[in-house]
Amino acid sequence: MKLKLDNLVQTRIPTRHGEFILHYYSNNIDKKEHVAFVKGSVADKENVPVRIHSECFTGDVLGSRRCDCGEQLDMALQLIDEAGFGILIYLRQEGRGIGLLKKLQAYNLQDQGMDTVDANIHLGHLADEREYSIAALMLNELKVKSIELITNNPKKINELKKLGINVVGRIPIEAAAHDDNLEYLKTKVKKMAHMLSMSKHDDKK
Repeated sequence: MKLKLDNLVQTRIPTRHGEFILHYYSNNIDKKEHVAFVKGSVADKENVPVRIHSECFTGDVLGSRRCDCGEQLDMALQLIDEAGFGILIYLRQEGRGIGLLKKLQAYNLQDQGMDTVDANIHLGHLADEREYSIAALMLNELKVKSIELITNNPKKINELKKLGINVVGRIPIEAAAHDDNLEYLKTKVKKMAHMLSMSKHDDKK
């Protein structure tokens, strides 16, 4: 089945990082509510700052310190606001694509000594099952010519390029390491090739 995407609603959302337009998309593949948070004019623009953020209920909503997701979400919106234009795409692919239930089960395995990659594999999944074809279609629908991707993940850059997105640069987005997320971040670097300096450290509990 060919992936089809429809931009059904656009509405103004004022935030502490300025005003954005929220674009609500429907699609014929996964039926999930993927959205694009757009600041300023991006159509026919080059070098548009873009963050493709995968849903993390525990980090984004509850402020969990087990990961860096919530901090990255906030940092990305701040970067886009400072640039004066840009896009944050929010994909509903919780737990690197394995869903909330399996992610929480993986947390328990991590508390027993596994890292985040081994826990996913133990549960019968890949280390990372995320997919970016919907994000690529959203960027095409928004008529973006080229992007600077806000990411530490080289796989995300390569996947978007394969999907025809003109990625011309990378904007690092590194949250502070602390006792609750340090091993998680180390695993990202060691097993998933994420580009992290690990120089920041926050001792707050």
